[in-house]
Amino acid sequence: MVRMSAYRFCRTDDIGLLVDALNRCGNDPPMTPAAFKRSIRDLQVWCSSCMVAFAGSDTIGVLIGAKRPTATLVHRIAVHPDHRRQGHGRHLLASLGSKLAILGPLRIVAEVPETLDAARGLFTASGYVEEAVLTDYVWEGEENHTPEPANERQRGSHASGVGNRGPASERVGGSGGAKPPGLNDARFVIPITIDDLAANCLLGEARPQDCWERAVETLAARKDDIAGLAVASDERIEACVLYVRPGAGPEAKILGLRSFVEDGGACLAQLVSQLRAGGMGTFRFPKVHPAEISKECLEQLGFRPAGRYRLYAARARAD
Repeated sequence: MVRMSAYRFCRTDDIGLLVDALNRCGNDPPMTPAAFKRSIRDLQVWCSSCMVAFAGSDTIGVLIGAKRPTATLVHRIAVHPDHRRQGHGRHLLASLGSKLAILGPLRIVAEVPETLDAARGLFTASGYVEEAVLTDYVWEGEENHTPEPANERQRGSHASGVGNRGPASERVGGSGGAKPPGLNDARFVIPITIDDLAANCLLGEARPQDCWERAVETLAARKDDIAGLAVASDERIEACVLYVRPGAGPEAKILGLRSFVEDGGACLAQLVSQLRAGGMGTFRFPKVHPAEISKECLEQLGFRPAGRYRLYAARARAD
């Protein structure tokens, strides 16, 4: 008996269905309702931009869409192994495109691991165009790249205009040793938050080169989970790093690494040094667009490439 295929968009009460569909189609690690709800908060996954494919009553395919004013992200798309190469993936993408052609936004993007040849082929066959290569970088404590650490405590000294008033800051350079090139004694390493960056007009608007999981909308949604450090002078913030520490181990995921001055990377080197001094021996900086920060700068800081993604984009159209 041939079971007819059916497709439908989802509603907010379909989270259980979407979680089951993802796991049936091989999501790794397995999805949980709690993790799916976090993706709604952090990535703006919209159930109405998600679809499920059925063969009879069985789920055989799923598309997870995240929606922001400027674009929709195809966050996940998967088909059950027994039902691949039957056009289900292309139908899911085409259906999403037809809906967005009416409701918007018209831009649709996907960040596809370079190793997934079948997924890359699906997007290419569906009319998506490769726009950029995003690179995962990792820093694992190579001694020859370790920046000179700050070496003098300064109690109660903070940059003016910075909202966070933490307990202590690290002075950059100092009487106890050599200071990093390009920095002077009037700069300090201080704790910083997302709200501090926003108050100093440094969080910025959405930038097209930022990957979805590190865009300004994600940072704002996750601000209570994100820690940060900044190099600041008496007048302004010179550079900052934002990060999360997923567990109790020595690894951290960098969500933002930016310099606001031309100093040859000295401020960024100081921030990396401070992370290491805080007990973090491995930093992962995912999906870096080449327009975000240069490969040469990251390599100078001791990062190395550890994986790549292809950024695909299409304009929604009604078929």
